[in-house]
This record gives sequence, structure tokens and C-alpha cells, in this order.
Amino acid sequence: MASGADKQTPSEYVSHHLEHLSVGEGFYTVHVDTLFFTWLCGLLFLGVFWTAARRATADVPGKFQAFIELVVEFVDDSVKEGFHGPRGFIAPLALTIFMLVLFWNLLDIIPVDLIPIFAHDVLHLEYMRIVPSADVNATFSLSLTVFVLIIIYSFKGKGAKGYLQEWLFHPFGKFPLLVPFNILLNFVELLAKPLSLALRLFGNLYAAELIFMLIALLPFYLNWIPGSIWAVYHILVIPLQAFIFMTLTVVYLNLAYEKH
Repeated sequence: MASGADKQTPSEYVSHHLEHLSVGEGFYTVHVDTLFFTWLCGLLFLGVFWTAARRATADVPGKFQAFIELVVEFVDDSVKEGFHGPRGFIAPLALTIFMLVLFWNLLDIIPVDLIPIFAHDVLHLEYMRIVPSADVNATFSLSLTVFVLIIIYSFKGKGAKGYLQEWLFHPFGKFPLLVPFNILLNFVELLAKPLSLALRLFGNLYAAELIFMLIALLPFYLNWIPGSIWAVYHILVIPLQAFIFMTLTVVYLNLAYEKH
């Protein structure tokens, strides 16, 4: 936030906070802040689990090891219930998605003005947004990765012939006149999966970020009350959104892998 932000109108304040630190123009615009904080979350995830692996012991585990084991077992159980094929790749993928989205979302708990003020006053940067999951480009990038895996697992589970037959004859059966409708419905279903993944996560976190901005517009002696209430509620939403993204990913890959 600029140093003269206290003179901004509410509309200018919100608009300023919704701008990204970016380079390029149009289609080739790159949101540098989204990339930076995504890398930061990824490195933090790797650092936490690397530290847990280094400290792991067969004796009575400490609280840190017990927590990491709880997370791993929770994700592994979710994958066992949702995916009925070989899980050697799916379980690590699910854990990575869950933790990355969780760390993305946790950044929304940081006071909304803290990082923008630091970026402006110390780094001399005009804009800075720190929640990648509130950037539709980030959520779509993650969902497109899942989209590619859906196609790969469709070929892996059904084979090229089986996957082609699914496009031609599902769901209305082997009726030549209904083949165009089968193709259309399969196409819509395929596109709906990454769209639902990306927009659900983006919509929830964008709305939450926007509410924090609106609360920040209140006088300091008042904004901590609704801000604290919203933060407590939002802490419940943060892991839920990560769990939903992970679970839907596992379910979509299972549907792609299974023969119909």
C-alpha cells in the first residue's frame, strides 16, 4: 500500500490491493508476486517434510513428527478410499497438492496491509499480492496439471482403444446417431473438471481476501473485532479448500483410470 493510502477512497484502496506485481502486457503478463509466493510455499513444504524425515525416529515420536505422520496418514487414507488403482504416484501427488494449497491459503491470514506496506516502503514496489490461490492464474495452472494427468490416466487405465470407445459410446451406448451427443457430453465433462477445480478455490479465497480488505477500511479501534471473527472462521475454510481440491483431484483421476 502506498504511503498516502490513508487518503485513498475505499474504491481506490481495494483496487490498489487487487493489483499484482507483474511484468509484460496482455496475454504475456506474468504475476511475479504469485510466482514468488508459490515458490516460497513450495520450498516451505519441502523444508518442513525434509526436516521431519531427518528427525524421524522409531521411538516415541515428538509432537512435530506425530503431526507430520498424521497428515501423511490422513492423505494416504483419502487416496485409498478415492483411487482404486496403483497409488505409487497418486499418494505423493495428493500430499503435494494438499500441502501446497494449504500453504497458499494460510498466507491469507497475514494482515492485509502488512506485506504491501513493506513492499512499498522497503522494496519500493507499488503493488504486492501474497495469496496465490486468490489469483485465478495460479489456480488454473494447478488445475491444468490435473487436467493433463486425467488424460494420461485415461489412456493408462483404459488404453487408447478403450478411451476412444468411451468418447464415442458413453453414456448413451453404441448407437451411431447418438455418437455426436456422446462426444459433446464427454467434452463438456472433461472441461468441467479443471474449471470446477480452479474456480472453486479461486472464488473462495478471492472472496475471503476481499472481505479482509473491506474490514481493513474500518477504523483501527473497530476493525480488529470483525477481523478476528472472520480470521477464526477463515482458519476453518483454509484446510477445507485444500482438502476439497485434493479429494476432487483423486476422484477425477480414479474416474479417468477406471473402465466404464
